[in-house]
Amino acid sequence: MEKKPSGTAGYHDNASHLAEQYESIRFEDVHRDVLHLFPDELCDVLDIGAGSGRDAAALALKGHSVVAVEPTEGLRNEGKKRHPLPNLEWVDDHLPGLSATRKRNKGFGLILLTAVWMHLTTDERRDAMQALSELLLPAGRIIMSLRHGPVPEGRQMFDVSAQETIDLAARFGLMNRHVGKRQDMFDRSDVSWSLVVLEKIQAVDIRVHKHGKPA
Repeated sequence: MEKKPSGTAGYHDNASHLAEQYESIRFEDVHRDVLHLFPDELCDVLDIGAGSGRDAAALALKGHSVVAVEPTEGLRNEGKKRHPLPNLEWVDDHLPGLSATRKRNKGFGLILLTAVWMHLTTDERRDAMQALSELLLPAGRIIMSLRHGPVPEGRQMFDVSAQETIDLAARFGLMNRHVGKRQDMFDRSDVSWSLVVLEKIQAVDIRVHKHGKPA
């Protein structure tokens, strides 16, 4: 069995408190700077590290079919209790491998990682980006936020820059569509966030005529 990453440390025992904290902020406020980059048409959505399900539920209520991946049992149970929606499915899985999700042989038009990426080590980020690229449909998007600031006691976090993330994504066929910054939603003066939106490059079909010129 694949070992769960230590990035989940500190979440299970505080699940109820964390769920209250997460749910105190609206989806529209958390993602206000990138709302225009969310898909207009209905699609399959993968919310990785879905927490209490705030974002997954918001997208499900818009009509999307959502798979919420959450490795912490306490948070997963909070999400199921708070958001019992028919088009929102909860899965016990985790980065970097996402083995259970990949076994489903399903592609996604949107992958969401809110306050997740900074929990992964350098090697885990490389493996995770490959997994994300393989799960993302052509022209699909990844919307993620990166935390900057002191690491809370008992947690594993790394200060990962937006540029490092964009450079890594390019190795796996993902191009940058947006990069931005915002202040912390809980008014912590020593915490800030980077917002990164990646898009999977579509393969170009170049057919050549017998004279050697593109069709």
